Amino acid sequence: MKYLVFGILLIAISFGCNTPVSESPTVGAKEFFLPPPTTYNYKVIDGVKLFYREAGNVDHPTIVLLHGYPSSSHSYRHLIPMLATHYHVIAPDNLGSGYSDHLDPSTTNYTFDLLAEYTQKLIDQLGVDNYVMYMQDFGAPVGYRMMTNDPKRIKALIVQNANAYLEGLTDKRQDFFRTAQSDTSQSKYDFLYSLTGKDAIINKQYLFDLDSTNYNIQSPDAWIHDLAFLNSEKDREIQVQLFQDYNTNLIRYPKWQEMLNKNQPKTLIVWGGKDLKFNANGAKAYLNDLPNAELHLLDAGHFAAEEKTSEIAQFILTFLDTYDIK
Repeated sequence: MKYLVFGILLIAISFGCNTPVSESPTVGAKEFFLPPPTTYNYKVIDGVKLFYREAGNVDHPTIVLLHGYPSSSHSYRHLIPMLATHYHVIAPDNLGSGYSDHLDPSTTNYTFDLLAEYTQKLIDQLGVDNYVMYMQDFGAPVGYRMMTNDPKRIKALIVQNANAYLEGLTDKRQDFFRTAQSDTSQSKYDFLYSLTGKDAIINKQYLFDLDSTNYNIQSPDAWIHDLAFLNSEKDREIQVQLFQDYNTNLIRYPKWQEMLNKNQPKTLIVWGGKDLKFNANGAKAYLNDLPNAELHLLDAGHFAAEEKTSEIAQFILTFLDTYDIK
C-alpha cells in the first residue's frame, strides 16, 4: 500500500500544480494524493540564525538531510515531499550556506567542526533524539562528526555520493584537498576562489560528470539558487575556507571507518555512478566495513538527488520499511 501511495504522489508532484482546486470536486474527476506541506523555518543558535525545511508528522521517525557544496537544503526540494508522506523530514542549511546566516569569514573561521557543531545544536533544539541521517558531499564530514559524538543516535545511514574512503578519490583529487590546506600562497587562494564562480559552479560542479543521456534532466534551478548565495566576495570566501579545511576529513577517514565497522549501522548507499569527483570506488569501499550495507549505483552524477529523485526516494522507503525503522 505504501508504494501505491508513493506512485500516486509522484503523479501529484508532476501534475498536481496544474490541477484546479475546488471545494466540491466534480464526479469522475481524477484523484491525486497531496504530500504534507513543507515549512520554511529558522532557529537561533548562540545568536546565529539557522534555516531548515521541515515536513511530515513529527510523531514519525525523523530523516535529517545534510546537503553538499555548493548547495543547500534546496537540493532536496523534490525529495522532501516524497519522504514526508511516511516520515518526519528535516533539511538544514549549513552555517554560511543558503538561508542560514553567513557570518563574516574575516572574523569567523569556517571549518567542518564548526558546521557540525551548529547543525547538531539545531537538531538538539528541535528535540530530535534519534534519526536517520542522509549525507551528500559536504554532508559526510558534517554528519560523521555528529555521528562520532554519539553513534547511538543514528538509526540508519543513507549515503549518497558522500565519501569516507580514499578509494573514492583519485590521486589528483587527494592532492587537490591536501594542497588546498598546505599551500597558503595567494595564487592558490585565487585558484580556490575561482572555483566558487559562476562558470565553475555550473560546468565544474553540476554539469561536470553528465553526458548526453542525462544532461538535460539537470535543472538549472539548482545552480541559479546556489549562485544567489555566492554573489559576494565574503560568501565565496566562506567556501574557500571550507576547501582549505577539507583535508581534515581525509585525515579522519580511518577514524570514521573504524566507527562504522564497530557500530554496523543499517546503511543504504545510493550513489551516482558517473560521479568523477567522488567515484564509485568510494561507494564500494563502504562494504569493507559494512558488508551488510545495501548498495545501488545509479545512472547519475554527483548530484544524483537532482537527477534520480524518485528512484532514490523509492530505495529509501523500501530500505527503511525493510528494517522497520521506528
